[in-house]
Amino acid sequence: MKPIVQISLDLTDINEALETAALALRAGVDWLEAGTPLILAEGLHGVRALRAAFPNVPIVADLKTMDGGYLEAEMMAKAGATHVVVMARAHEETIKCVVKAGADFGCKVMGDNMVCPDMVAGAKWLEDLGCDYVIHHIGYDERRGIAAAGHRMPSPLDQLREVVRAVRVPVQAVGGLSLEQAVACPGYGAPLVVLGAPLTIDADAFKTADGDLEGSLRMICKAIHEQKVEQKVISPV
Repeated sequence: MKPIVQISLDLTDINEALETAALALRAGVDWLEAGTPLILAEGLHGVRALRAAFPNVPIVADLKTMDGGYLEAEMMAKAGATHVVVMARAHEETIKCVVKAGADFGCKVMGDNMVCPDMVAGAKWLEDLGCDYVIHHIGYDERRGIAAAGHRMPSPLDQLREVVRAVRVPVQAVGGLSLEQAVACPGYGAPLVVLGAPLTIDADAFKTADGDLEGSLRMICKAIHEQKVEQKVISPV
């Protein structure tokens, strides 16, 4: 598949989210993500507002579902989400319920392998349970905590190629990527590129970053869209 650029709207105000989304789409972003902070602040109303403003744009609801999978996925799909996120560390039945709801309501499922003891095996497990995409994710608190302890901050790029080769579904890398690292993701075989904190969102204040965001996004989108995705070579896990 061709590279896709997704902006993570990790904001807490729906008006700011709508403004940022409009700017991002003008710059060439393909998908919008109702980030977890936005869902916590605005809930279904935030997703409905994004859908009303942008009727033809894919919208990812980053629910990070851990339980009640069918109902959460159903509610977000009915509000206008085209993709929902379930965690690999949830119970197997929860993941199956989200996948079932996705099939029932026409919503794709993205499985997130954050904090799996074996990130590669976690990604394969998500695929085996029916997830349409895998999110290879190093969490915000994990990264900052390890760095505060004086150790090298982990990056999703550390095992990205191994994750990509373990699954047949498209992979997305998330977690503290620099601009250069995000743009490089298609070269690792991961075609879904997420732009968010700290690239376009202030990671501490959870508000839109300062500067010429639209101009920067336009250059980033162009650089990503012009790339070829590395050919997948499936390896056994």
